[in-house]
Amino acid sequence: MPIPGPAKTRFAATLPLAFCLPWLLTSCLGIPQGVQPVSHFDLDQYLGEWYEIARLDHSFERGLTEVTARYSLRDDGGVKVVNRGFDASNEQWREAEGRAYFVNSSTEGYLKVSFFGPFYGSYIVFELDPDYRYAFVSGANTDYLWLLAREPTVDDALIARFKHSAQRLGFDTSDLIFPQQSR
Repeated sequence: MPIPGPAKTRFAATLPLAFCLPWLLTSCLGIPQGVQPVSHFDLDQYLGEWYEIARLDHSFERGLTEVTARYSLRDDGGVKVVNRGFDASNEQWREAEGRAYFVNSSTEGYLKVSFFGPFYGSYIVFELDPDYRYAFVSGANTDYLWLLAREPTVDDALIARFKHSAQRLGFDTSDLIFPQQSR
């Protein structure tokens, strides 16, 4: 039976969305060209608090200092992610809670993370200190980049190494932000 009038129009308008929705839900799980997730990743060692040493700017962290990320296990086997930063313009802390799951293997530093319902983005650990003191992390493309560390400061040699590695992979390190970590 054909769909009548306005209902037919609504159906036709939603049809492209129905075909695109699976793509939209997975399109943010890519890996930038040349970036390789670390192998031999150990989630138990990665859990805990990390300080954001450097990042490329994006709207959900714009203006924040004192940024940290805390990772802990969830009951469903995933990872609870709590990102926290100080917004000096409002003089208040902002916090976002998300969840992350391994995309391929639990020994590969390639996870999908969500702070917004069913929408996930890539979280790719592409360099990791053997003692888990620092991590170089990217998102699905070269617009997302972080240097995380277990301490609020790192030496200049590590920052130079991070910049060199990121530049070689196509990230624009001239736009890096180094948030204050003094509280």
